[in-house]
Amino acid sequence: MSIDRKPIKVHEAIEAVLKFAKDGEVEYIPINESDNRFLKAAIKADHDIPPFDRSPLDGFAIRAEDTVTASQTNPIELEVIETVGAGGLAKKVPEKGQVIRIMTGAKMPEGTDAIVMFELTKEIERDGKTFIVIKRAFKSGNDISYRAEETRTGDVLVEAGRQVEPGVKALLATFGYSKVPVAKKPIVGVYATGTELLDVHEPLEPGKIRNSNSYMITSQIEKAGATAKYYGKLVDEFDRCYEAVASALEEVDVLITTGGVSVGDFDYLPAIYEKLGANVLFNKIGMRPGSVTTVAEYKGKLLFGLSGNPSACYVGFELLTRPWIQTYLGSKKPHLQLVQGILKADFPKPNPFVRFIRSKVTIEAGKIYAEPVGLDKSGVVTSLANSDALVVLPGGTRGFKKGDEVDILLLNGEGSTEILKK
Repeated sequence: MSIDRKPIKVHEAIEAVLKFAKDGEVEYIPINESDNRFLKAAIKADHDIPPFDRSPLDGFAIRAEDTVTASQTNPIELEVIETVGAGGLAKKVPEKGQVIRIMTGAKMPEGTDAIVMFELTKEIERDGKTFIVIKRAFKSGNDISYRAEETRTGDVLVEAGRQVEPGVKALLATFGYSKVPVAKKPIVGVYATGTELLDVHEPLEPGKIRNSNSYMITSQIEKAGATAKYYGKLVDEFDRCYEAVASALEEVDVLITTGGVSVGDFDYLPAIYEKLGANVLFNKIGMRPGSVTTVAEYKGKLLFGLSGNPSACYVGFELLTRPWIQTYLGSKKPHLQLVQGILKADFPKPNPFVRFIRSKVTIEAGKIYAEPVGLDKSGVVTSLANSDALVVLPGGTRGFKKGDEVDILLLNGEGSTEILKK
């Protein structure tokens, strides 16, 4: 079939995809299963922290007024009448000249209004009693953690859309979230195309290659926060391909196919989109690698037709599919993080389209440097294993030199709210 391919800009492709972004449903999961999931609701404090006035260190709870005359030349002695550990409560109320030994986290004893750390005292024993010697005056409130100085009941601690990491998990536990409200993971189906593909356990044959894309894409899907469902390889027979794709669309939120979107005799996907009645959003993007990346919409679901070339497939997913998944999960930063850095090697190749170069970043003297990794060809696999960034080179340029300032997309960064405008 004849295919009219008119390239659109990268940001136009991303915007077209996100017009069909969805807000994922909420589900409640055990806190032990919440790592790396995205919060669907804000986390709020159900009690004050601290819940009472307490000691932030090991020391002595004193009456500040008893130390007014204390100095290096006029040390004073105060009697220790009790010891209170964390979780315990003082049973005595100090009178003039008396103190209570207190451990970190213990509630301030009644009648005391300051804490003196152990290091600022000297303990002595006399007549069966324990005293501390103090050589300076203290003020009321010294070294006390007051009730609610950190958070108050009802305070929003973490906004919806945050990913659960160890610090967030600590808050969840602190405030009693045994069940955590998270975004339900979207199911992303994957089909590979091509009779040349062998499975990973099969020996190589003349004219054949092992199917790396499926393993790569399913890993990218899981890393982005979704659930991957691999259906296997599509056979090179139109009717069976059509039935397979139509059936999979009933079971998934998004369907990815790798390969089969070019104009070869066995590239059936454009015809499948047509028979489905799917709305093709675009079938060419002004970028390298991955210019033939195609996205169609069918009954509100997206079909991502990614290139069969590994590097092109990888880049297409990161730029287009990943933001859709992250938006579904409620992430506030669904796009790859964009930073500015310095090119560490010449890149003389002309760029008719925007080019994304697999690269490795380093920080030297506070500056970010990016060095291209391996061969810059869409079918190259080895460069992907050693890349943590994509250098973005604008279209219409005649190459770049070492030392040029460039835009860099971080593959493992914190994400961004901004769409790449190139």
